Amino acid sequence: MRAVLSIGSNMDDRRALLQRVFDEFAEETVAASPVYSTPPWGVEDQDEFLNAVLIVEVDSTPMELLRRGQGLEQAAERVRVRHWGPRTLDVDIVQVDGITSEDPELTLPHPFAHERAFVLVPWLAADPKARLGDTAVADLIAVLDPHEVEQVKPL
Repeated sequence: MRAVLSIGSNMDDRRALLQRVFDEFAEETVAASPVYSTPPWGVEDQDEFLNAVLIVEVDSTPMELLRRGQGLEQAAERVRVRHWGPRTLDVDIVQVDGITSEDPELTLPHPFAHERAFVLVPWLAADPKARLGDTAVADLIAVLDPHEVEQVKPL
């Protein structure tokens, strides 16, 4: 199963925390974006994030992949204190090819991915032909606020 993962961190050693995810999926990674510096989204009174996207090919179900990502978050001592608040590590499944889900624990594709430059810009860097459902990621980026897009900066 091919999946798109969006990863981010804005606490502690952000690079090292993202590297854990890159390492975990090293053998299964089809493509990966550079790491980007991005402003916080949703709750703005927090430090900037580092974000990246991995495209992986895994032999598991979407729920097993979710548990794997949650395991990485737990290993990073992630605490969910405030919605969209600071976090040591966030591993989101953006899309799994050919699978949709309305499960409240794992909605696929991610219901807000189309609105978030910090997901779309790295994803397009990892895969210039990327599509979220039936829509080209490049087209989704084109309708975002240009200021928000230009704030997503490669390191």
